[in-house]
Amino acid sequence: MKQKVVVLGAGRVGKAIASDLSEEFDVTSADINRDALQSLSSRYRVNTRVTDLGNSEDVSDAVRDADLVISAVPGHMGFNTLRTVIEQRKDIVDISFFAEDAFGLDELARLNEVTAAVDCGLAPGIPDFLAGFFAAQMQIQDFDFMVGGLHFDRTGPDQYLPTFSPSDVWEEYTRPARYVRDGKMITMPALSEPELVEFQIGGHVLVLEAFNTDGLRSLIRTMAGRIPNMKEKTLRFPGHIAYIKKLQETGTPWTPDAWKPGDDEAEFTLMRITIRGFESGQEKNLSYTLFAAYDKEARISSMARTTGYTCAGVARCVLDGTYKRAGISPPSYIGASPQCLDRIFAHLKERNIVLESVENDAAG
Repeated sequence: MKQKVVVLGAGRVGKAIASDLSEEFDVTSADINRDALQSLSSRYRVNTRVTDLGNSEDVSDAVRDADLVISAVPGHMGFNTLRTVIEQRKDIVDISFFAEDAFGLDELARLNEVTAAVDCGLAPGIPDFLAGFFAAQMQIQDFDFMVGGLHFDRTGPDQYLPTFSPSDVWEEYTRPARYVRDGKMITMPALSEPELVEFQIGGHVLVLEAFNTDGLRSLIRTMAGRIPNMKEKTLRFPGHIAYIKKLQETGTPWTPDAWKPGDDEAEFTLMRITIRGFESGQEKNLSYTLFAAYDKEARISSMARTTGYTCAGVARCVLDGTYKRAGISPPSYIGASPQCLDRIFAHLKERNIVLESVENDAAG
């Protein structure tokens, strides 16, 4: 009998997760949006359930028979949803970008013997896996990453359309950004310390604007005392910071619907991860670059693919027992297991999502 997986949320990322798992598991997608559920079930072998995900009783009923729950709800619902699932004693993989500290539920998860893997998407997610893995292999001095999702034909700063939940994007622009310098946590305003960064994509040079956002999340805690310098930045087309600040300063009403892209808009996701430190006394520098584009055939965005398929890779590790740990597990814990890391990256590679790596050491 197939294991039962309940995916909470039938948005873009929830759809990618449910479709990815549907051939191997008995998958149910739960959401209040009937149209989204119909769109999913009409193309994939996915059961659907109309559920008010803001109602804890509805969520409890939806997950009652699940072997694993995946939370792909908007950030403002994430923490309460996670708590509800843990109270139901169900293992969970979570990608909701909530502001609360997930470790506030660690004791509850331990008492209920629940494996609760959180922040298991693109970023947070992939950079954290690598931080956990390499922190066990070498002395990391500097760890930083940049990530962004953008549309090919919308290069103007005022033409940006979110590639994930618009409310979560706006939260990135308002939540204070935390990073670590010389072992101490530094707090800066979001959108601060801008810089222009060049990327070589398909033989072309792409210049993007990078700025501080609060993307380190659990790494601030899990890598404390192990990595003295850590920073995350978001990537946008040049001029975007000035545009957002103008909206904020003038109090211009912000409506998420105005930022909603069409289903077939060509877009891409770009990420660069840099690791510098020492291994066996020798200097070691590593760089990882990920570029993914919209999947026209499956009609799944690059952000949904990179986030959703990463989550699905973690889900498989939990379902088959490759990863089992009672309590809250941020992705750096999962990445510290080489078996899990290899499996997740192989899962992504099978879906044409590849991290190109470059290594330079003292000898190179």
